[in-house]
Amino acid sequence: MYLAFLNPQGNFDPQDSHWTAYPDFGGQLVYVKQLALAMGRMGHRVDLLTRQIIDPDWPEFAGRLDTYPGEPNVRIVRLPAGPERFLPKEELWPYLGTDWLPNIKDFFRREDRFPDVLLAHYGDGGLAAVLLSERTGIPFTFTAHSLGAQKMDKLHADWDNLPDLQRRFHFAQRLWAERLAMNRSLVNITSTRQERFQQYGHRAYRGAVDPNNDQRFAVVSPGVALEIFDRSIRLPEEESTHKHIRAMLERDIAPARRALPCIVSSSRLDPKKNHMGLVKAFSNSLALREIANLVIITADIDNPLAAQNGAGVQSPVLQAILAAADQHHLRGQMSIFALHGQKPLAAGYRYFAATHSVFALTSLYEPFGLAPLEAMAAGLPAVVTRNGGPSESLYDGQRAYGVLIDPEAPANIAAGLMQLLSDRQSWQTFAQRGYRRVVERYTWPRTATGYLEAINARWPPTSAKRYQPLIPIPSYFLDPQPGNEPTLANLAALYFDRHEAESEQL
Repeated sequence: MYLAFLNPQGNFDPQDSHWTAYPDFGGQLVYVKQLALAMGRMGHRVDLLTRQIIDPDWPEFAGRLDTYPGEPNVRIVRLPAGPERFLPKEELWPYLGTDWLPNIKDFFRREDRFPDVLLAHYGDGGLAAVLLSERTGIPFTFTAHSLGAQKMDKLHADWDNLPDLQRRFHFAQRLWAERLAMNRSLVNITSTRQERFQQYGHRAYRGAVDPNNDQRFAVVSPGVALEIFDRSIRLPEEESTHKHIRAMLERDIAPARRALPCIVSSSRLDPKKNHMGLVKAFSNSLALREIANLVIITADIDNPLAAQNGAGVQSPVLQAILAAADQHHLRGQMSIFALHGQKPLAAGYRYFAATHSVFALTSLYEPFGLAPLEAMAAGLPAVVTRNGGPSESLYDGQRAYGVLIDPEAPANIAAGLMQLLSDRQSWQTFAQRGYRRVVERYTWPRTATGYLEAINARWPPTSAKRYQPLIPIPSYFLDPQPGNEPTLANLAALYFDRHEAESEQL
């Protein structure tokens, strides 16, 4: 089978450059790359279609074609869309139908073969799949990863801040694209049942798709790259990474505390990841501070603790962490440093597992939560937010495979950490359970098989009219002229109650 992934803001390259360092380089890239490689290893031909960037600050994304070493069935295909320079995902909407889509069609014509199935990821990939499928008849799957309405909820969208949210995030375009994609897809792929029923059941998507319709949905969990993260693996980067970590701990941790285990956090420095909840839990618990150090791993910031009162630090999240470190006298008890890329991160997890440390992810909400599963594969037991996907991946109604906590209750976070750090038997139990859970259930070959089974169960594809009426494509996506874009009224009519929205003057 010939499968084409549509990821206009994917930014893939063989070195996984900039992963987790910017909002456009998050977990979606790990997901798509690993899924594509798993499908390629199964013998399928796979192209990752993304946007070409010709910009001296982003040289990794200039070439038209690229490959992953040792993966002959998978290609990275970069095609122009709009200006050559790097653009954040919020600014890509006007160029998908007018630029990227014609370039995709020309590419397939030159190849003298069109894909059997398109795999669309995120709202912009979903929109591209809608437009391409409309013109070619190629069916597509849609994987949202996260939906715009939930982000609006987290940003507390209301009538007063709606203009600013639209200006910054272009939510009207995103919600319309998501509605079109979920409405016209062969099948919508979600990572959890919670994502299927709660996110797709949001009022903003009413009339687009029925989350109760099993024909329209398949729950397929992401996987962990065990060839990188398994606790038994030893990579070429292993010893150099361990040496680097020891040096960082010697730099930041007081000598008398260096033999203590650590609470390890590794996620993007984004407010929704709730690093401050973890810092508050640590700083407020004297018992926790007596038995463990706090380690925050970043993607690209090596020594922020050298900055006094956050001077010169650009990240607001990091500024808040440094302010708390000074206020609560945490210096000497915490370390912040960078590990660049998945392989050093995996080696780092194995280092900390050997010291009986604990992984912590205290996000306010996680759509799925792949990071704790990667840590668990490397041997670290995990203390993880109960909000979102981890409530399914780390708990099955019979047994807990990690400790779930309330991310908005620092005392509850501290109690979860103490459960593992103060009791070696509990640590060992959860380390073993967590590892087995990942190996048995969350691997990329299983994810690839789940996708293919979802496609084959609906093959040969028929018109989406079989399922429900098609939503018309707004003219903006076909001809994004000034004055043609979705309006605040359009956004309000989707996100708020329709009758209320239509009666308001914006």
